[in-house]
Amino acid sequence: MSKNNIAQNITIALAGNPNSGKTTIFNSITGTRQKVGNWPGVTVAKKEGTIERRGHSIKLVDLPGTYSLTPFSIEEIVARDYIITQAPDIVISIIDSSNLERSLYLATQIRELECKVLFALNMADLAETRGIKIDAEKMSELLDVPIVFTVGNKGKGIEDLLNAAIDLAISNDTEPGIRNVKYTKDIEDSIASLKTALAETTETNLPISDRWVAIKLLEDDSDVKEKIITAKGGNPDKVLEEAAKLRQFIKNRYDEDPQIVMTDERYGFIAGIVKEVMTSTTKQRIDFSRNIDLVLTNRFWGFPIFIFFIWAMFQLTFTLGEIPMGWLESLVSWVSFVFETILPDGLLKELIVDGAIAGVGSIIVFLPNILILFFCIALFEDTGYMARAAFLMDRIMHLIGLHGKSFIPMLMGFGCSVPAIMAARSLESEKDRILTILITPFMSCSARLPVYIVLAGTFFASKAGSVIFGIYLFGIILSILFGRLFRTVLLPGEDAPFVMELPPYRVPMAKSLMIHMWDRSKMFLKKMGKIILIGSIIVWGLSAFPRHIEYSTDYDAKIAQINTDFDEKIKTSDDKEFITLKNEMLNRIIEIDKLKSAEKAEKSYMGRLGKFIEPVFEPIGIDWRGSVALLTGFFAKEIVISTMGVLYAVEENDEPDALKHALKESNMTPLSAMAMMVFVLLYVPCLATVGTIMKEASVKWAIFSAVFTTLTAWGAAFVVFQGGRLFGLG
Repeated sequence: MSKNNIAQNITIALAGNPNSGKTTIFNSITGTRQKVGNWPGVTVAKKEGTIERRGHSIKLVDLPGTYSLTPFSIEEIVARDYIITQAPDIVISIIDSSNLERSLYLATQIRELECKVLFALNMADLAETRGIKIDAEKMSELLDVPIVFTVGNKGKGIEDLLNAAIDLAISNDTEPGIRNVKYTKDIEDSIASLKTALAETTETNLPISDRWVAIKLLEDDSDVKEKIITAKGGNPDKVLEEAAKLRQFIKNRYDEDPQIVMTDERYGFIAGIVKEVMTSTTKQRIDFSRNIDLVLTNRFWGFPIFIFFIWAMFQLTFTLGEIPMGWLESLVSWVSFVFETILPDGLLKELIVDGAIAGVGSIIVFLPNILILFFCIALFEDTGYMARAAFLMDRIMHLIGLHGKSFIPMLMGFGCSVPAIMAARSLESEKDRILTILITPFMSCSARLPVYIVLAGTFFASKAGSVIFGIYLFGIILSILFGRLFRTVLLPGEDAPFVMELPPYRVPMAKSLMIHMWDRSKMFLKKMGKIILIGSIIVWGLSAFPRHIEYSTDYDAKIAQINTDFDEKIKTSDDKEFITLKNEMLNRIIEIDKLKSAEKAEKSYMGRLGKFIEPVFEPIGIDWRGSVALLTGFFAKEIVISTMGVLYAVEENDEPDALKHALKESNMTPLSAMAMMVFVLLYVPCLATVGTIMKEASVKWAIFSAVFTTLTAWGAAFVVFQGGRLFGLG
């Protein structure tokens, strides 16, 4: 890349350990000017942002959090491949100042790539509270790397970091200087021999130095060996033979695998650097995180506190969300009234008002609840409590042959099952990964939340928040029970060893919380404009056709007869009787209209489909309307409510709570509503989730998940409904 291009367009990659504050710095710099996708060929999240500084267009890439660049996990492969193949202008290594030695291992490996590197000593305030002092000037001199102190969650040092990155990017300094780790003479001689062999026999086609390639060959890096084999020209076999001979030489000399020897050498180098640049004061300081953990991770108090936090999250989601939800309901009703007024009667008017607005409007009113839920999840993540939740669940997870790390994807499942299932990739064991994927759909995702809010709000009113919490808790309990079953019958194996890292507690940035909340909520809004809109129109079409229905009785004649009967009485009535008679007449006409609408719905294509599958759902207390709604929910769980909105709210579409009024006047009872919520909690995940299971596990496991969850849902709903009736609750 030419100097002129560098001066105009700069690519900066952010690398660092998990919990080092890397993503916080990324969010602080880019704000909402970022896009989220997947890395090519893998499902690890990819975040990019673009900003303007000092006349430069800067693209920032947030690499996956990793502890090293040794290609074991998918995150490590993605991070290393991006630095190697995309050759960013600058790599900023985010270092946790309070855990300098651990963070420097990744930073040292990045230095060995001999690209332009800048160190950000992040969380400098936390290091200071722990009595840790780092001499950045001396560290910079020893490592020949520019260093900037930052406090990411407070925005401190961010501008200094950007200015240092720009200065380094546009500089002509391309020499690695004294950056290399100095290994023992035997290893350095082996590196030199391999560099010679590489120069003489092949081309690596890598935009990095021969020294780094030689080091990786000595470590028996399979990815680099593959690149050597596929190199153009030369004699790659000779290089690989030389590497194998030198690895054996080192193993014989040190009685250890070369990779272990070189890892020890790096840590020795790091220990020397730390000793030179870091000092700890003798003054005793309070470790804030440790003291909080004495309570929040206590073996007796920790779990009840965790349960309380989850209960509070759902209580807050329901109660606080009711106010803006009412505003949105009124807005949807007003929009519906406007289109009803300005559009002429006809098919187009019905499509827009009864199809699109009724369907999408019945879902979009739950946006405040979704935002609050995602805000709470972001709060758990950004404060560091998410890791504590996994730690607390570790003992319970061991009952099903998993460890606490598997609970993190399950907690993410409260938001959306798709990224939660993707997050299972971080698990090292194949059986652990598949088992986590199979039980994650039992965690109730945000798409199911509108169903719970409508049903619980309609039939359980003041206790709605607790009922919703109970539904979520039931999903967690079933995931544990079925996890034990799957581990015993389908995926037997030993528990994988695991040590849970507990990052320090941090005060979350409001900006970062908003970004995380909005990123997740965008998925909900995208569904509005795609899946749910299309689904609502299809549901309306099936319920609106055929246009000509043969009614069992002449409803129009009945209405005309009512008008005739009351006209005579009204003419001879006084003022007091007039109002009473008028109201009675209107009520009787409304009843006739409802009967007509009900028969029209039953004889529509949607009604015929519902009547066909109703026998399957009748034992669990769900009528044909609910049956159809559950059927459409396979595509997206939100469509359950939009379907019910189209099928029920046609009777009272001018009222904000039309669906709730219609449900109360239907045959649904609190018991059948509870059975329906249980079914929605457990039955087949949405189409996107099934596709993700297929991609992450296999077609076999995707089919198994779909069939097993649906059968479980029917069985659980049957027990709830029939058991409740047995005890006189129905």
